[in-house]
Amino acid sequence: MRFDIKAYLDDNSLTIYRVAKDSGYGYTTIHKSFNKTQSDATSLNMRDLDALAKAQHKAMWEVLRELEKLYFDEQ
Repeated sequence: MRFDIKAYLDDNSLTIYRVAKDSGYGYTTIHKSFNKTQSDATSLNMRDLDALAKAQHKAMWEVLRELEKLYFDEQ
């Protein structure tokens, strides 16, 4: 399962810096995670969902629902 994280960030007016700052996770950690090529071995993880949720004051399930509905890449 792959998600277009960069499109999600753009559509929600987020930057990696803002996500890192608002979530409390390190910029380097978030940057590496969001800029990696997702494969079966390197999927979006709970920390990434938590960071996106905290940056938007949402629950993680809300972020995951949006990603599944709007940013899912079936490739």
